[in-house]
Amino acid sequence: MINFFIALISGLIFGVGLIISGMANPQKVIGFLNLFGTWDPSLLFVMLGGIGISFLPFQWSRYQQKSLLGYKMNFPDKRKIDLKLIIGSAIFGVGWGLAGICPGPSLILLSLGLNEAVYFFLSMLIGMLMISIINIRD
Repeated sequence: MINFFIALISGLIFGVGLIISGMANPQKVIGFLNLFGTWDPSLLFVMLGGIGISFLPFQWSRYQQKSLLGYKMNFPDKRKIDLKLIIGSAIFGVGWGLAGICPGPSLILLSLGLNEAVYFFLSMLIGMLMISIINIRD
């Protein structure tokens, strides 16, 4: 039960952080990605802050066998940059640039009942379903 509450509190903190930082606002995200127009650099500071806060804990976690809650630490075995990773990253980046929405903020916008979030979320689910059907192997 304690794990449920830790997950709930973590999710709430993450969601509130997305709202306060502006990451849940598609127009702010598109303004950040508009390098050759009216560029809004404010999200750069949000990202740098997130990297700064998480850098040392991530370094520490690399040498741990178990999490603070006692679960086995699972890190990716694969470190090679391959075509599948590049294509997936490009698709994610294009989708983020066109919509100004990524999966985390889409849940916030979906809870607000915004049409754009519904379209994005359904498209994301269709993409996930397509990948599971295609079942691309390494």
